Amino acid sequence: MLAWEGARDVRVELTLLGAPAMQRLNRRATGRRGLTDVMAFALPQPDGSIVGEVCICPTVAEGWLTTTDNGTPTTDDLRSELIRLMVHGTLHVLGYDHPEGRGRTRSTMWRRQERYVRRLTAGGR
Repeated sequence: MLAWEGARDVRVELTLLGAPAMQRLNRRATGRRGLTDVMAFALPQPDGSIVGEVCICPTVAEGWLTTTDNGTPTTDDLRSELIRLMVHGTLHVLGYDHPEGRGRTRSTMWRRQERYVRRLTAGGR
């Protein structure tokens, strides 16, 4: 994905966190008490490179999914949602942003995100 964006000298680390750890991180980083699905941090380096970290809470990701008859999300749906959150966070690391609220899913960032999700999920099936 970084290559598709033409990003050079960018390193992004992915961290999966449980709900309590994600809630603590959200409070420390933003002052918000709630639980969130993804957080992204970018640290531009003096040489122009970027070191980023994307933190994802799979527990929250599962909550976004529709479930099967027995109440569990399908593996493919969870895989796609985790990819979506990874792409979303990585785009934030690269400097993209989106509005809050209704315009979020119509934003340039969201459209770019969904294009990458389609490309990444199509290759794995």
